[in-house]
Amino acid sequence: MKLRLLALIMAVMAFAAPALGDQKIKVGISGGDAEILWAKVKEIAAKDGLDITVVVFNDYLLPNAALDAGDLDANAFQHKPFLENQIKARGYKITPVADTIVAPIGLYSRKVKAVDGLKPGASIGIPNDPSNGGRALLLLQAEKLIKLRDGVGLLPTVLDVSDNPKKLQFREIDAAQLPRSLDDVDAAVINTNYAVPAGLIPGKDSIAIESPVNNPYNNFIAVRERDKDAPWVAKLVHAFQNDTIRQLIKDKLPGQIPAF
Repeated sequence: MKLRLLALIMAVMAFAAPALGDQKIKVGISGGDAEILWAKVKEIAAKDGLDITVVVFNDYLLPNAALDAGDLDANAFQHKPFLENQIKARGYKITPVADTIVAPIGLYSRKVKAVDGLKPGASIGIPNDPSNGGRALLLLQAEKLIKLRDGVGLLPTVLDVSDNPKKLQFREIDAAQLPRSLDDVDAAVINTNYAVPAGLIPGKDSIAIESPVNNPYNNFIAVRERDKDAPWVAKLVHAFQNDTIRQLIKDKLPGQIPAF
């Protein structure tokens, strides 16, 4: 009886805690729906001997700074234009290792129900960081609200607006604060990871939304360049890029699409 009880206790302990030989890593993510996703990634990784501690950020700048400083081993919150801009500005030695999701950015409003309802001089909130601000302007151009000068690429600024027939007024605001600013502007371009926690459903509540086809803004898992070939990186990628995570994205992350 005692031997049976001891065996049961040992089995429970083995299930509840990571093995002593497990590789331990820290992964930085944005708060919101990503927390649901990474709880499952953590569970899958544990079965492969990878013990993930998920660190949640409510800021776009800190996850790369923390990764570069060695406080994180990986992060998963950004797209390529954002990372390229960060590398250019700060010299980070960070590289993508696996695509995760694409979350089309949307234009939202509490004052009009369609793009053509925006009046001359309407105020438009856009993210104040270069990559997402540029992304917002590209969406407004796709909706024929503005025109950008030729050759601006993926990082246009308001200074690149060459035609603004409605004389829209741009208000550059921290991306995380844009949902709270909706009452103060006529419309705002909001990233999905900030829209959804604020009760805004992309495609349903948005009055315009970015196309997911050939989208250059796929998010990805990033690591320091020196770690990209480390064995734990392959385990981390495997824990994310699988059918379980693909289905979870479709079921639980409205407005987000698997990018793998």
